[in-house]
Amino acid sequence: MIEERRLIKEIAIPEGVTVEISGKKVTIKGPLGELSKEISDPTIFVEVKENKLIIKPKKFSKKQKMMINTFYAHLNNMLKGVKEEFIYKLKICSGHFPMATNIEGNILVVKNFFGEKVPRKAKILPNVKVQVKGDEVIVTGIDIEVVSQTAANIESCTSIKNRDRRVFQDGIWLMEKAGKKVGA
Repeated sequence: MIEERRLIKEIAIPEGVTVEISGKKVTIKGPLGELSKEISDPTIFVEVKENKLIIKPKKFSKKQKMMINTFYAHLNNMLKGVKEEFIYKLKICSGHFPMATNIEGNILVVKNFFGEKVPRKAKILPNVKVQVKGDEVIVTGIDIEVVSQTAANIESCTSIKNRDRRVFQDGIWLMEKAGKKVGA
């Protein structure tokens, strides 16, 4: 049996942030906006006590420990997101052909990638802001899930097939995510 006190997780609610729980839906409001998530596991309970968000299980088992840690990470990211934006930085690398990138509505368009006539496109998800500054693409937003998915969409739109990656290193590559350098 897993030790019971290690299964109950507490997250301090920062100043200026409010948390509302209605049924299994947790809504977090802060200075930058509002995020909500459904806690779908019926054996996990979330409550607010004394300016703390408490996550606890109905029964103490290994599966509940995994689910509590998952919900803890999601709720912690939501609390961080409503206080400060998540920023992902990608670098445009074009060694063979000059690549042009621009934003058209909710799509990032990459033109002349490897001299291709048809432009490649990456979907920008809602509530995400994308900027192209020189050879850098900056993706920002308060929900880390949609920000990271948008960055992944941009990176994967320039994937190369049937070529040697050691020679053809063109593309848009993730350099920094949420303040941390990628690959050192």
